Amino acid sequence: MYMPTHFEETRLEVLHELISARPLATLVTMSSGGIVANHIPLHLHKDTSRIGTLRGHVARSNPIWTDLAKDIETLVVFQGADSYISPSWYPTKQEHGRVVPTWNYVVVHAYGTLRVIHDPAWIRSLIETLTTRHEASLPQPWAVSDAPSEFVERRIGAIVGIEMVITRLFGKWKVSQNQPAQNQTGVIGGLKERGSADALAMSTLVAEQLSKTD
Repeated sequence: MYMPTHFEETRLEVLHELISARPLATLVTMSSGGIVANHIPLHLHKDTSRIGTLRGHVARSNPIWTDLAKDIETLVVFQGADSYISPSWYPTKQEHGRVVPTWNYVVVHAYGTLRVIHDPAWIRSLIETLTTRHEASLPQPWAVSDAPSEFVERRIGAIVGIEMVITRLFGKWKVSQNQPAQNQTGVIGGLKERGSADALAMSTLVAEQLSKTD
């Protein structure tokens, strides 16, 4: 990933926060036919290594685990907020006009070796963990135990677990750091006017960046 130093985010807690907040990952592996990308929610487990471990599951019919090139790193991409940035939001447009559009975004890239797990107890524990986490905010949370046990066992038999101990972790926060403060302020206002969830999230990120330089 192209990484100008002013866009690099190295704080582990910030990278972990994005992974936890946006768990649907792009999982990039190498197969006999070339590069393959799958989109899979992954759970960050923080206790098994210094950087963290990612855990998830895929269908047994998914060739990602049967056609996985050995000794090749896996890349996992977590995408955070992103938004188009209009040059019309820059006050410097009125001063000299030397401005262009861009796109702001935050992203985390994780690397490691993918391990396939067939243990039904491990898979069930993972499913229960994922379910508890993602159902917690609902008024009537669903639990794995709500389904008939024989049905659950059949479903567990139809999937395999995957795990990747993270060996390298990179974050890129492109949030207008390369613009003067007046343009960052203009970006914040423009994004708030757009009002979409991602635009508002990005306005917060730009404001946090601006506050560091004040």
